[in-house]
Amino acid sequence: MPHPIYSGFVYAVRRRSLLTALPVFSALLLCVRFGNAQSTGAQQPGSKPGITTEGQRGAQRSRGADGTREFLGLGAPPDAAAAERGSKLYAASCSFCHGAKATGGDTGPDLVRSTLVLHDEKGELIGPVIHKGRPDRGMPQFASFSPTELYELAEFLHQRVELAANRGTYQILNIVTGDPKAGEAWFQGAGGCVNCHSASGDLAHIGSKLNPPDLQQTLLYPASRARASGTDREEKATVTLPSGEKISGTVKKLDDFHVALYDKAGDFHSILLKDGVTVKLEDPLVAHRELLDKYTDADMHNITAYLATLK
Repeated sequence: MPHPIYSGFVYAVRRRSLLTALPVFSALLLCVRFGNAQSTGAQQPGSKPGITTEGQRGAQRSRGADGTREFLGLGAPPDAAAAERGSKLYAASCSFCHGAKATGGDTGPDLVRSTLVLHDEKGELIGPVIHKGRPDRGMPQFASFSPTELYELAEFLHQRVELAANRGTYQILNIVTGDPKAGEAWFQGAGGCVNCHSASGDLAHIGSKLNPPDLQQTLLYPASRARASGTDREEKATVTLPSGEKISGTVKKLDDFHVALYDKAGDFHSILLKDGVTVKLEDPLVAHRELLDKYTDADMHNITAYLATLK
């Protein structure tokens, strides 16, 4: 059932005309999501969805895209197969004026934000313009295009609109741009990853488990990636009391006033952080943090490219 904020509003908007009002609807979307999370107990930012594999992330992306499409009133997604065929027709006949991605060229306008394209459904508006051209604006006729080809061109343009309007379909591209051989040399070299990791041990098949964007994120910021995937380890700490006694264990809570932890025997300790009490947290990722100051941009891309080969 539509949320009361946009009930009777979003669904009255035409299928693609919403693109021109996207900033306003994006703000509404944030309000709706926040309200839903507050009232239904939905996952908040920083929760642990446990998505780790490329296939799982693809499924999550698809669900996000469908939800955003429904909210934006975009209707059914474009016919992907027809859009793929249409992309070839577009590249051969239209791209030299309107740009490779239909966002405008030296002589042709941006078609992604074209009112005609936004209101078109199945090529009924786009088709006649392609057939007859617009000689007064420098657009030639393409009278030889069949109805099927016109439909495919329309679906390609609809897909370009979809990609611009629906951020749920966004994908990071061109991550693996480095030299795998150089990345392997860095990995195996003095001061490299091999001091803590093994390509045939803990990192075996890592290239199959994580897609390239997640692979690079894990390399550079392993703690944030571990929290996002639900695989982060429990924090360890050693508390030294004024008497010199030390209590080590797993931290359950730490703030400006107290530290609470379970020791190795399973006993619970809640300690007031008063004068003379010190807390030393263990940081298993200290080597990663230190490397952030040593990596060059080329190093980051080379290592990512090498890890992506570990299938």
